[in-house]
Amino acid sequence: MATLAEPSLAFTRLPHPSLVPADVRDAALTDPGFGKLFSDHMVSIDWSEGADGIGAWHNATVGPLTAIPLHPAAAVLHYAQEIFEGLKAYRLQDGTMALFRPEANAARFNASAKRLAMPSLPEDLFVEACRQLVAVDRSWFPDVQGGSLYLRPFMIATEAFLGVRPAKQYKFMIIASPAGNYFKSGAPAVSIWVSQYTRAAPGGTGAAKCGGNYAASLVPQAEALERGHDQVVFLDAAEHKWIEELGGMNLYFVFEDGTLLTPPLNGTILPGITRNSLLTLAREEGLTVREEPYSIDQWRADAASGKLLETFACGTAAVVTAVGKVTDPVTGEFTIGTGGPGQLTQRLKARLVAIQRGEAEDTHGWVMRLS
Repeated sequence: MATLAEPSLAFTRLPHPSLVPADVRDAALTDPGFGKLFSDHMVSIDWSEGADGIGAWHNATVGPLTAIPLHPAAAVLHYAQEIFEGLKAYRLQDGTMALFRPEANAARFNASAKRLAMPSLPEDLFVEACRQLVAVDRSWFPDVQGGSLYLRPFMIATEAFLGVRPAKQYKFMIIASPAGNYFKSGAPAVSIWVSQYTRAAPGGTGAAKCGGNYAASLVPQAEALERGHDQVVFLDAAEHKWIEELGGMNLYFVFEDGTLLTPPLNGTILPGITRNSLLTLAREEGLTVREEPYSIDQWRADAASGKLLETFACGTAAVVTAVGKVTDPVTGEFTIGTGGPGQLTQRLKARLVAIQRGEAEDTHGWVMRLS
């Protein structure tokens, strides 16, 4: 069980003038969906650079969820200095709340900050900010199958100026959203559309969790939905041959010889925390795990021959989701296995979820109990 470090900055609790009435909140929580509801509070911490060129974090608060005042010349609006994270708070069997590997989110947040020329946030402060928000809004946890309290930490450049340089003022914030199922269809396996668009190129921001990457995926994702698919898969920018990731999830491939393959972290895909966790669990299962390039043509051929048994996507929001069907606009459609969730997909998901929710032993210290 992971432990909380002492935060490097004290938080001020601001009073809330008008909480959402409990009956209204509870009625909404019976069907939260994903990303539609938001809890009463938010966390905010400011960073500014002084006259001596040295910057510091200050003004850490937990207060009412409210609009952010921004100058029309704020750097985030013009030069897209923005990064974010996504993690979940879970309710354990004894009723206490917990986070899953928040220190890994904190580390990835700072890696994104470095790539976008933004200040790093002390990891203990990141984790404490998450704890503070969960503590004040734990009543927003939805009592539904697979429910969680999704946390969205993010940082934006707030300095008002026009000019291409890193900003000198930033705001870090966290909001919380009660979450149910990520996919609206609720199908046991999702359908994937192979995009002709490119998500990221070598040397770009593909490994950073920044809004621009997701904005670039909106048109191809809309194409997928229009054609009856749940998600889009991107291929590499150079050859348009190698599988990279979905619009917001990493991919895994399961073969009949007990091998598990996932595309390597080469700077163009996001280093997923769920991805990393599943690598560890798969090795514990005795599987041979390979982080290697895998082409769209090979994916099709292996599915047709029966060599490939399963494909699944993974991420914080969707956890683990089977991929049943793939459609390429050039070469057509193919089905993976039986078109539904495979045995290994279900087993790995069950193991991961059991650890996250405190139903299985946490031998890796991934679960951080909050209260």
